[in-house]
Amino acid sequence: MGSRDRSDALPYWQVNVPEDQRVAECPDFLRGLSDKDQGIIATPDSEYHVQTWEEVCDIVRSNQLERFQRWPSDLRRYKAYTYNLAKQYGSVAEFILVERLGWDLPLEPKGAPFQHPDDFKVLYNDWPYGIESSIVHLVVWTKFELKEDPSTGDLTDVARREIDHFVTTTFRSRIPGAKLIWFKNWAALKSVHAVEHFHVMILDPDHGFIREVTNGDVPQCVR
Repeated sequence: MGSRDRSDALPYWQVNVPEDQRVAECPDFLRGLSDKDQGIIATPDSEYHVQTWEEVCDIVRSNQLERFQRWPSDLRRYKAYTYNLAKQYGSVAEFILVERLGWDLPLEPKGAPFQHPDDFKVLYNDWPYGIESSIVHLVVWTKFELKEDPSTGDLTDVARREIDHFVTTTFRSRIPGAKLIWFKNWAALKSVHAVEHFHVMILDPDHGFIREVTNGDVPQCVR
């Protein structure tokens, strides 16, 4: 991301934009970004380092989830997308509930965690991280709480075992364990807080299985 340090560097909102489409003032959807997001968007796509499966596993196992990031141009598209969603639906969470999950508030699970199929849904991550194209990034959304230890912010042992059992039953029964990893974002890193969810990443899966487990879902980024 050193391109931001050059005296001739473009303003971050003009990077990865064709010259005839650049604007002098920062667009509203790119205002107020964190330093991290500004740095990513200011990086030319040609300089972005795609995160490999080995790096993905290291990030999750070391719990350094803040190292995940999107392609610079994808992050720009994501910011524009969520900005417009918030204007149309009031919030991204409302769009997720209404359009992606088809759930109504208040969320009322029909059973214990993962025991009733109406209480969870597996979908693509609509805007995945900048990872190798052979990695499929899914999100498991739940109507029930994934309980955390308030002193650490991490999942409780019970919640971790419940998730891991679900992952084993749903995914590891069909996919080698070395090609699958899951994680739950810390609260500070969540883009959607209103609905519980965790992430599953799979290396080079059978796409027929992915269609089956997501019920033919298509991520928003390619619609």
